[in-house]
Amino acid sequence: MYSLEGLQGNLKHLPAWGVKQGVAYKTLNTMNAEAGKTALITGASSGIGQELAKLFAKDGYNLVMLSRDGEKLTQLALEFEEDYGIQTTVISKDLSQENVAQEVYDEVTSKGITVNVLVNDAGVSTYGKFATETDWEREKSMIHLNVLTLTHMTKLFLKDMVARDEGKILQLASLVSITPFPLQAVYAATKAYVYNFTQSLNNELEGTNVTMTALLPNGTETNFFREAGAPPLNVEKMLDDPAVVAKDGYDALMTGKRKVVPGGLKNKSFEVMAYVAPQETLASMMRHFNTPQDEQKQQEENKTPGWVLGLGIAAAVVAGVALVTAWNQADTLTKARYRYKGYRAKQKANGLLDDVKDALVDTWDTVKKQSVDTKESVADGWDTLKSKAKTATA
Repeated sequence: MYSLEGLQGNLKHLPAWGVKQGVAYKTLNTMNAEAGKTALITGASSGIGQELAKLFAKDGYNLVMLSRDGEKLTQLALEFEEDYGIQTTVISKDLSQENVAQEVYDEVTSKGITVNVLVNDAGVSTYGKFATETDWEREKSMIHLNVLTLTHMTKLFLKDMVARDEGKILQLASLVSITPFPLQAVYAATKAYVYNFTQSLNNELEGTNVTMTALLPNGTETNFFREAGAPPLNVEKMLDDPAVVAKDGYDALMTGKRKVVPGGLKNKSFEVMAYVAPQETLASMMRHFNTPQDEQKQQEENKTPGWVLGLGIAAAVVAGVALVTAWNQADTLTKARYRYKGYRAKQKANGLLDDVKDALVDTWDTVKKQSVDTKESVADGWDTLKSKAKTATA
């Protein structure tokens, strides 16, 4: 006789089977630990939201998927049901409208669905100078979606989670929630609200089994900038993969982290710089990233923008912290090996510095010689000019 636990352990790693392309199969996601739980995801029809929905579906979560694009949602829902054997609920609504959060909550609860995870992913932006170029009606709609609806959705579902003492919420903030963002000023302000709101609630949720995570991605390869009405921008030369962003956010959510900056050292450096650099420097840097590619101004010759230096310092700080952590966790043999490598690197560095010093001395001697020759040439020219002037005056 097999126990249920043993049966689950043996079956959960087997491939799913069901009806796809004429082949019968039945998924075994119901054996997963998260089977029967439900994740509600706004903005689930594309980008980061779609990638998050896929991750939840793979882990056996049933999905409530929200977006304005009902046709795309329905198509995705059918794919997830076929691939992962889950149940899906599609709700097509414009989340920038008044009281839409209450409508969503009422529809979900009327179906008897318990939301174990809430993902507030939906968000939009506008592009241009606030005083003269952006449209107030679009900005008002954005504030309603990014702030009011998010807050109301959190209020409604969080209350139930606290009552059950179980649940998770992922709030999509942004790296610009901790920096200025000229030309998308209102968007950055809404994301600053989301980040602050999330961290404040985290303190209130201490002592419960409910967690909340702020996801702070950099620019991501979605249709975000075109929907904001922006031309191709400098920031679009360095966009992150939405699948990578979603995976980092998902992992952080599942482990109960309060925030996560997805991506590598570059994005961590931006975060450090946001905390240590002057606001003027940050604003200048972000304005550069948000400038249209065809309007990018040439930097003055031999001049490095202050924010580049700041980013380098921030990267060094992050790398230094990582090295110190790795060193503290290393065993004696590893430390000895790295001491030897450090000694060899020092010897090579000293040789390189000597070469650089010699090159600088040679260059300086050449410059001095050229300077003397130029000085003599100028003096000769001045004497000739004075002589001609005296002749002309006579």
